[in-house]
Amino acid sequence: MLENLTKRFDQIFKKVRGTGLLTPQVVEQTLKEVRMALLEADVHYKVVQSLIGSVSEKALKVEILEGLNPGQQVIKIVLEALSNLMGEKEEQIVLSAFPTIVMLVGLQGSGKTTTAGKLANWYKREGKQVLLVAADLHRPAAVHQLKTLGEAMGVSVVSPESKENPIDVMQRAIQMGRDQGFDLVIVDTAGRHQVDELLMEELALAKRVLSPHEILFIADAMTGQVAAQVAQVFHQQIGITGIILTKMEGDARGGTALSIRAISGAPIKFIGIGEKPDDLERFYPERMASRILGMGDLLSLIELAEKDFKPERQIKAGGKQFTLDDFRIQLKQFRKIGHFDQLLDMIPGLKGVKVRPEQGEMEKEIRHIEAIISSMTFRERHDPDIINGSRKKRISTGSGVSVQEINRFLKQFHQSRKMVKQLSSGKGLHRMLTSF
Repeated sequence: MLENLTKRFDQIFKKVRGTGLLTPQVVEQTLKEVRMALLEADVHYKVVQSLIGSVSEKALKVEILEGLNPGQQVIKIVLEALSNLMGEKEEQIVLSAFPTIVMLVGLQGSGKTTTAGKLANWYKREGKQVLLVAADLHRPAAVHQLKTLGEAMGVSVVSPESKENPIDVMQRAIQMGRDQGFDLVIVDTAGRHQVDELLMEELALAKRVLSPHEILFIADAMTGQVAAQVAQVFHQQIGITGIILTKMEGDARGGTALSIRAISGAPIKFIGIGEKPDDLERFYPERMASRILGMGDLLSLIELAEKDFKPERQIKAGGKQFTLDDFRIQLKQFRKIGHFDQLLDMIPGLKGVKVRPEQGEMEKEIRHIEAIISSMTFRERHDPDIINGSRKKRISTGSGVSVQEINRFLKQFHQSRKMVKQLSSGKGLHRMLTSF
């Protein structure tokens, strides 16, 4: 996710971290490179101009914070600017009515039907009664796909009966939602390959019939500026209340995430990171900005642990209980949900790390790490600082892993544990930047 942009920022900030003074010349050169990185990431040029202007003004006026060198100060300002660009704060779907009606709109191929299933799965796991509505009759496969998703998740689906049109299906679904006490009704509407007058007329009619509490635009993150421009048209013509970015796991550039809020005027509420029902995340602007700058996203990692793992083995934000024993058990849980490389991206310093990449299988990677930890004594797992050269040789013999790989793993573990402690101290951003 956003690998190219993250690499560019890492290269840029490596140069500026060692800067002794934050002179206008240093700011100008740094922002010139930031501008090029954003444009190459397919961020809309107007958005780039606005962001660069904001960062430049603050970088030349702000006083250097205690504990931050000039280079770190620039990183802090860019982090805040990226966060503000994407929305400043988290925007949620508010379940304010019974049922709350959510209407999904977008172009064909953006992932509306898959996203409908993911949303249903998300709220079902929160204990909500969810009803899916298959109202995309322009693509017959969409009805079958939604029914299959609903059956797999144990979620009810209203599908068209003989001679019903989309409006008939929607009206019947809303009545069913009210009569049977559903908390949430999610309506999958038809799309087109491009915006046209007929599509907008159909969606306007659906909006009048449904009176939805949320109209969410589903945007393919792989399409860059195009997604932002289409979202703007949808917002102007039917009034969307939010955006869900799909296919973020394959978006190496990042232009959509950085442009779409500023161009469309609608907030991003969720991002899709894969094809599985669980591959959906809430969108947090500051956390996404942190990921883009290569700082990781431990808060999302901790939330993932709290949601998916056994309560007695959750990662502790205070850091003192985050031992290698805990880490080994988390690895076993991570294996169950997959996307281990995405989880590594959330840990500061580990983005893009591929241990033993020649094997090509993350499962083997996890087994090697588990072997390293299993070859340690109880004391070593709970106090890895005592692991000296002779202990590493013993662990290497027991695990079948080289001393060099053990050194690399321990370094990465220390980085992640340190960051957990810093984020829990109440001065997370400041401490994160001083160790970045």
